[in-house]
Amino acid sequence: MKSAIIVFPGTNREKDMQMAIEHVSGRAPTLVWHKETTLPECDLMVLPGGFSYGDYLRCGAMAAHSPIMKEVIARAQKGTRLLAVCNGFQMLVETGLVPGALLHNRSLKFICKQVHLRAENTSTEFTRSFSPSQVFQVPIAHGEGNYFVDADGLKAMKDNDQIAFRYCTSDGRITEDVNPNGSLENIAGVFNKEKTILGMMPHPEDSVVPHANGHEGTPLFKSIVEALV
Repeated sequence: MKSAIIVFPGTNREKDMQMAIEHVSGRAPTLVWHKETTLPECDLMVLPGGFSYGDYLRCGAMAAHSPIMKEVIARAQKGTRLLAVCNGFQMLVETGLVPGALLHNRSLKFICKQVHLRAENTSTEFTRSFSPSQVFQVPIAHGEGNYFVDADGLKAMKDNDQIAFRYCTSDGRITEDVNPNGSLENIAGVFNKEKTILGMMPHPEDSVVPHANGHEGTPLFKSIVEALV
């Protein structure tokens, strides 16, 4: 599987993502600087976490208009798989490739901790190695992860099974007290309609290699590799 990780000024999770993908696939992704205007041939594009452009203006808003993003958007619209995590998810909603918006955390504070997620749709190329409603633990680290979409948008997403993950308790219950940022209905990750794009706030790449928080994020990368090799 060939993959490319887009790097912006302020990105800080590209190496974590690179290690996770290489660990599962056996092949290191290519790092592509945001000022490039072309991408190498690849099966998977990744928008990683960090603080692109210092998170000035609105998180992800400036990065969404970097030169490379025109090519990323064009390829994504043609079906090349796209994974966007944390700051990458913020870029994703800014481009309109997935519905919704990411607002300031309800607490108005930056949050960095472990959370439990429940897999809501396990029939996609990103999630098919998870069992239905599987619970797994990964870290979060964000200040603007409060996912919101209007009522019509939420209904359309539910009708089309576009909700990928929800924040939950360790035994899989969806409760308000484990919602870390105020996200609507505990939503932690979403797909586009075609299920070729996944955006999520938590960091599965930091729960893959043995020396970094275990391996509970591995099924996501295993799913991608098995689908695209």
